[in-house]
Amino acid sequence: MIKASHLSKQYGKTSAVDDISFEVETGKVTGFLGPNGAGKSTTMRLMLGLDSGGGSTSFGNKRLHEYTQPSKVVGILLEAKAFHPTRSPQNHLKILATAGDVPLSRVDEALDIVGLKAAAKKKPGKFSLGMSQRLGIAAAILSNPKYLLLDEPANGLDPEGIVWLREFLKAYASQGNGVFVSSHLLSEMSQMATNVIVIGKGK
Repeated sequence: MIKASHLSKQYGKTSAVDDISFEVETGKVTGFLGPNGAGKSTTMRLMLGLDSGGGSTSFGNKRLHEYTQPSKVVGILLEAKAFHPTRSPQNHLKILATAGDVPLSRVDEALDIVGLKAAAKKKPGKFSLGMSQRLGIAAAILSNPKYLLLDEPANGLDPEGIVWLREFLKAYASQGNGVFVSSHLLSEMSQMATNVIVIGKGK
């Protein structure tokens, strides 16, 4: 499982994340629920070592930087448009696959899973937010990681896309993986998550 211990982050005199600890079990979707500005994204960045702050996080009893290939341990989606606007989805994932020592055959598999097979060779600069989210999810699952950390992945998805995301994440967790997904929508979490962690004002 993922164990986050005493995570904290200060911006001046403001506590964005205030000494929080929790666990994310494998085999389940864990929802991270709270209003915008509650500290969800900062918590995820702390977990991944992308922000400096207090506390620590272990992924299967090891810190992420202790793995030789961390991208095969955790798949992440923190920003919807984290790709070059003129590089096709297929080429974007090929670069990630090469960097992460993932077979290139997995690229088309991932695009098919998220429903972007028909747009594999298009320029994503004019993608809608929903299509951008799908490409971000494809990047997150590219290496079949043990854990997924997804920050508001339903943003921009149409109703059909939200149903797809819900069923996909539940199926991914059922294979023995850990899924940690944030949202500010209670209704969304109630249909997706087995466990829920609630955060407000960093607590």
